[in-house]
Amino acid sequence: MKRIAVLTSGGDAPGMNAAIRAVVRTGLEAGLSVFGVSNGYAGLIDGSYHELTRRDVGGKMQLGGTMLGSARSLAFFEQAGRQQAIDELERSGIEALVVIGGNGSQTGSHALFEMGYPVVGIASTIDNDLLGSDVTIGVDTAINVALEAIDRLRVTAESHGRAFLVETMGRNCGYVALMAGIAGGAEVISIPEYEITPEEVASELHAAHQRGKRHAMVVVAEGAKYNAQALIAHFEANQQETGFSLRYSILGHVQRGAAPTGADRLLGSRLGAGAVQALVRGERGVLVGLHGSTVGTTPLADIVGRQKAVDRDLLNLARIMSI
Repeated sequence: MKRIAVLTSGGDAPGMNAAIRAVVRTGLEAGLSVFGVSNGYAGLIDGSYHELTRRDVGGKMQLGGTMLGSARSLAFFEQAGRQQAIDELERSGIEALVVIGGNGSQTGSHALFEMGYPVVGIASTIDNDLLGSDVTIGVDTAINVALEAIDRLRVTAESHGRAFLVETMGRNCGYVALMAGIAGGAEVISIPEYEITPEEVASELHAAHQRGKRHAMVVVAEGAKYNAQALIAHFEANQQETGFSLRYSILGHVQRGAAPTGADRLLGSRLGAGAVQALVRGERGVLVGLHGSTVGTTPLADIVGRQKAVDRDLLNLARIMSI
């Protein structure tokens, strides 16, 4: 093996650039030529890639987003599109591919592997819903951005005796909301894996007010049935007693755009290096992730189409801490 390529796919995640940097520099150290693919799987089909040097990836690790770009590709969903991507890679003499991304991206990498092309994935998504890694690139930054917002909103909530509903990103996974809610001292947390009704939210807020709390925070995941807007709409329509004047804030994509934390820079560096080392060892069709304190691999076939479960102990911790 002499030539490999690396791409980022799906939603951008802080720490992707650290992973790209590690793939390039570890690859060069191993005597490989490393090519960067522009705009994810779309660039793979178009043959949009260029060779990367050590200097090309210098000064990028501290930046959010991805220096290679990311884009959706409808053509890649079709076998003909994937075959075109493989043909382009083989025409350029590229012998293996590293894919940095989350569930959808790794579904794509597994599809390429099933067609006979050597692929190694790197676990990267702010949602932390990907099996095969205890924590994924970008999630620590996303939690810290959410936590900073919660802390700031609490200042206003306390000043005016209000309750704030804060909605975090995470698609159908509540990990970010749960962790930010615990760390931010939220009175109520609602996630897709543990749905609570508007009546239950109102009851919890009312109980907090009765205990003498002058303000309260509700953290809700965007994938919950009753997200921030749905909860506010329900309370406005039903005028339920909570004890507080309610406001809401939807954090949205600001959680993706931050500079990566130290933890995400280190994780990106470790997983990027681990991906190249896996290829050199002869591993193919695997995801590189963090298992405890160790970088390891998991067959892509074992993670595709599945979602990581939320730790029930954390849900219990959130309940205890909110009282």
